[in-house]
Amino acid sequence: MSTAVVVLLVLAGLSESAGRVLPLVARRPRLSPPFLAVLMLTGTVVEGTVIALWPLAAWTVADLVRPAALPAGSALEWTPALVAPMLLAAILAFPLLGPFLHLVVVVVVGAGLAGPLAAASGLGWWAAAACVAGAGVGLAAAVEVVRRVTARVMAGPREVRA
Repeated sequence: MSTAVVVLLVLAGLSESAGRVLPLVARRPRLSPPFLAVLMLTGTVVEGTVIALWPLAAWTVADLVRPAALPAGSALEWTPALVAPMLLAAILAFPLLGPFLHLVVVVVVGAGLAGPLAAASGLGWWAAAACVAGAGVGLAAAVEVVRRVTARVMAGPREVRA
């Protein structure tokens, strides 16, 4: 992975993390700065890693769909041209800028990943797009589960009212 791709992935992760943490700061203005820094750093690492894993997850799904078609030892990777729109999608993740526009850009990035996956795997474009979409949905679901569990653990035990 090139340095430019790593920088773009970190910036996209930071932007996604800020889009998740800023509403929390608005609801709870008394959060300590060190705690916010840890949230931002953790969010940046998690979001950047999820974005980085999307092509690998799509390659894995394609391998499950058609194992004999994929060349051994190769995999789909981000390039600066493919990951740059993902940075735009991360910037658009801010709540006030529009979740629908964010979704549209993510779909466009996924369509951009489908082309190289189709070419490398021998799958048709639609099958490759389905693999990319399945990988994206799976990664998003895994992150959402981790977010909800983390929020529950941070909230602590709740009192049961009778």
